[in-house]
Amino acid sequence: MFPFKVNHRDNTARTGALTTPHGEVDTPAFMPVGTAGTIKGVTPNQLRATGAQILLANTYHLQLRPGADVVQSLGGLHRFMGWEGPILTDSGGYQVFSLAKINKITDEGVEFRSHVDGAPIRLDPRIATQVQNALGADIIMAFDHCPALPCDADRMHEAVERTIRWAQICVDTHARSDQALFGIVQGGLDLRQRERCATALTRIGFDGYAVGGLSVGESYEELARSIGPIVSMLPEDRPRYLMGVGMPRDILTAVAAGVDLFDCVLPTRNGRNSQAFTPTGRLRMRNERHRLDDQPLEPGCDCETCQRFSRGYIRHLFNAEEMLGPTLTSIHNLRFYQRFMGRIRDLIREGNLARIVEEFPIAAEAATPTSAEEHA
Repeated sequence: MFPFKVNHRDNTARTGALTTPHGEVDTPAFMPVGTAGTIKGVTPNQLRATGAQILLANTYHLQLRPGADVVQSLGGLHRFMGWEGPILTDSGGYQVFSLAKINKITDEGVEFRSHVDGAPIRLDPRIATQVQNALGADIIMAFDHCPALPCDADRMHEAVERTIRWAQICVDTHARSDQALFGIVQGGLDLRQRERCATALTRIGFDGYAVGGLSVGESYEELARSIGPIVSMLPEDRPRYLMGVGMPRDILTAVAAGVDLFDCVLPTRNGRNSQAFTPTGRLRMRNERHRLDDQPLEPGCDCETCQRFSRGYIRHLFNAEEMLGPTLTSIHNLRFYQRFMGRIRDLIREGNLARIVEEFPIAAEAATPTSAEEHA
């Protein structure tokens, strides 16, 4: 039910099409993050208008509130959210990393203390898979152990062992043929551990394969050095997903290595914090220099925000604490990411991916603030 076809190549970069029960996804694709069943501050129609084809929601947060049984009783995640396109749900494995201070990991699973009310919560590979089956996303993720970096060799070996063991339990538990199940390759920056994990997951067999455990503390140089070898370990005929990576430079590096899917909170998180993405850098919309600026966030951008509103107005909204400011900036950022990915696909088809940095200089920009950003 989930055919994936590679259509064009530029060296190891590739374009393709992933078919799901709720529509086709052109790859490489960027998935906006709707952690709790919503892209913050943006309606489904507004999201669709940005060009997004698929979004991500999170198992841990939806199980916490309102509960998978509630979502299921209200028609499943698509109807619950009012989103008719494909959805991917994270297993909750990332919260093993991000909520490390309030969880306890054993070989059987993870015990959390709710970040909402402190109540005990358990996630393990069976529960995570059953919850995702109930939520009804098109693509669900195996439950994995994602350690923070740096990580010593013994702890990394243990995390990979758990990830492999839990992956088999997820496959054995998975009960819906209308949902694709992706395995997650862990191993940090240790390529021997990555290969051990990838080999084991490929032997188990999944509909797609994700690279987890990056963007958790490593430098860009470490990511760039490791992503190519890791991707080469994954099957050519299945979609490849790099989890949680969203800086344009990181995306471009991973696309060049053959990655097909990405997700990150950056477009909306930065939008809520008055930062707008443009091809030449990032704008800080609270800055005084925008007070009398009547140009759009990005001249030439076709998003609703840029077609109708000025930088001066958006700056006013942020300084007046009006909720429309984060919404308009998030809409622009979401559209920016879809335009960026669309142009990447075009250039791969033309065999000229390297040209993207001429059109989107931000794709060569470091994650830390640059002089261009500071003076925008």
